[in-house]
Amino acid sequence: MNSLGNLLKNNMRKSSMVIALILIALLFQILTDGTLLKPLNITNLILQNSYILILAVGMVLVIITGHIDLSVGSVAAFVGAVSAILMIEMQMNPWLAVVICLVIGALIGAWQGFWVAYVGIPAFIVTLAGMLLFRGLTLVVLKGQSIAPYPESFQKINNGFIPDLFGGESIHLFSLVIGLLISLVLIALEIRTRNNQLKYRFEVSPTWLFYLKLFSVFAAVNFFTYVLSTYRGIPNILVILFVIIVIYAFVMKKTIVGRHIYAVGGNLKAASLSGIKTKRVTLGVFINMGVLAALSGLIFAARLNAATPRAGNLFELDAIAAVFIGGASAYGGVGTVIGAVVGGLVMGVMNNGMSILGISIDWQQAIKGLVLLAAVAFDIVNKRKN
Repeated sequence: MNSLGNLLKNNMRKSSMVIALILIALLFQILTDGTLLKPLNITNLILQNSYILILAVGMVLVIITGHIDLSVGSVAAFVGAVSAILMIEMQMNPWLAVVICLVIGALIGAWQGFWVAYVGIPAFIVTLAGMLLFRGLTLVVLKGQSIAPYPESFQKINNGFIPDLFGGESIHLFSLVIGLLISLVLIALEIRTRNNQLKYRFEVSPTWLFYLKLFSVFAAVNFFTYVLSTYRGIPNILVILFVIIVIYAFVMKKTIVGRHIYAVGGNLKAASLSGIKTKRVTLGVFINMGVLAALSGLIFAARLNAATPRAGNLFELDAIAAVFIGGASAYGGVGTVIGAVVGGLVMGVMNNGMSILGISIDWQQAIKGLVLLAAVAFDIVNKRKN
């Protein structure tokens, strides 16, 4: 029990957010009479929150370095508007247009990163200016009107599903196979990590708790894919999300680039004195944010099947809230990709549950604001105790 207590204490923020997500989901499952966790609604949850989760993955890197990006919603709207001009009005090949839009997002990120990293203007000011600039350019490009519809192949980015290679009728068999394989890979990785820790005589969790964790991972992954398989299977956007999360989690945990990002956010002067090119790291983080904001804008446009002047409204606030709720520190240097995703899911489940219950958007915004305040207050109080 002492080991369990120490484990929970050492991972307080991460474990508390996962527990909070489970409790919130169970609460709304009860309040909505089982509607929340129905296959159709879970699929809608994924489709509705995919672009916010992608933004949260990029935003957590920005916040870890001690900065913030208020322009991501406007950048997403602007890139969505450009994609509509290219695909709908100019009849360009959709995939070529996607590449061009991602390059535009990278250029926008480089533009903003230059002012932050090399000129020294605070990121809050630079990205606030970017928010106004690209919102205005969105209106200029669209001339205040929506443009639709997109080619069907582009719409499938968000609205399509992977085909069932096994030809299941009432259930999507291929999704079940994918879930089984993913759960086995995750279990193998956990066992490998534990064996390495034991090899170097690190402190590990009790054996019974480790096996409980393995069982929980196996059950959760396979239950999730089973629920999806009873509707239409795994959405295309979930595959994209999974790839992004895996890549970014690996980069932040296992690579020199990830270590440099944490170092810059943890102590800028120490990082600079140790030889880290801090300006280049900051520039790279903003370029990455621009690319992911562009991808988010494309996915949102594909979901709506239209580019609208109001697209991306308040995306930046949802992404920032997801990062802080997921355990990132307001002081920089602390945060994880998985935590940001968990925070985004907390926000998504709350939004969906409150919408099902018929709670007005006014109260939804108020409740989300209180949750964000509580998350940051928890971080500050915990930091003082440490």
